[in-house]
Amino acid sequence: MNFLVKKIVIASSVIFINHTAAVIAAKPVQAYNPIILPIGKEVKDNLTKSDFPTGEGGFARDYIVNLRAGDQIVIDLKSDGFDTIVTLIGAKGVVIGENDDAAEGTTNSMLFTRITKAGNYIVRVRNFGSEPVEGAFTLKITRLRPE
Repeated sequence: MNFLVKKIVIASSVIFINHTAAVIAAKPVQAYNPIILPIGKEVKDNLTKSDFPTGEGGFARDYIVNLRAGDQIVIDLKSDGFDTIVTLIGAKGVVIGENDDAAEGTTNSMLFTRITKAGNYIVRVRNFGSEPVEGAFTLKITRLRPE
């Protein structure tokens, strides 16, 4: 290889390396880390634009909870800042249940369900609609006990 060709190959390698480093620096990779949701304790949190985008214009925040087969649960999500939607997601991303409005005239969410298989589940908090909304919320999951 003659001197001119070596110089061109080296220069283009430097440009490629510098371009790759700039792309990596410009787009930090965020790991998916759902927040642990304790059963029976109210969690106060905030939905923000730094949460992950839903693909529908809004944002969502995920929590992980370990449930037992046979559990009967209620998930209660309240906010004065946005219209809530709560979703329970099982293995392989299967939606177990979802609730938008707990009762007529309210924008809070309440989801009742029975768990058939033990394991980790995702509780997703998001806003209704396509507008990116931020706001404080409270979330609580409770195991119901039969009488």
